[in-house]
Amino acid sequence: MTLALIGMAVAAGLTAPGTERWWWIGGVVAFSCLVLLSMVNQATGATLLTPKGMEFRTLLSHRAVPWDEVVSVEKRYRTGRNGTWFYVRVLRAHGRALTLPGAFTARWNDPKFEAKLATIRQYTAHVNDN
Repeated sequence: MTLALIGMAVAAGLTAPGTERWWWIGGVVAFSCLVLLSMVNQATGATLLTPKGMEFRTLLSHRAVPWDEVVSVEKRYRTGRNGTWFYVRVLRAHGRALTLPGAFTARWNDPKFEAKLATIRQYTAHVNDN
């Protein structure tokens, strides 16, 4: 993805007229920075399970979801040109589903990912039973 965006910036720099060149390059670079920041934000995040609910902490945000809002925890996947990504989503009773930061993998049958998913599901079931 990063190489594609760099290629776009170079192509814009070589093909755009002189007065518009810097606007195109700047736009592609700004978009590239947003994409990179989004990827880093999701990858460096963590999910904390507490007696009150789930806390999602990322580089740029902090969010909490109480247990009474959690309907289910799902293992999801997305397939693209570069392969398949597995991630965890929390479905809420009211509101949109949320992707858990720090709980994803690009490997099939990844033991660490499966252990995280099992821990989250066990904790959710334990809290909902009480």
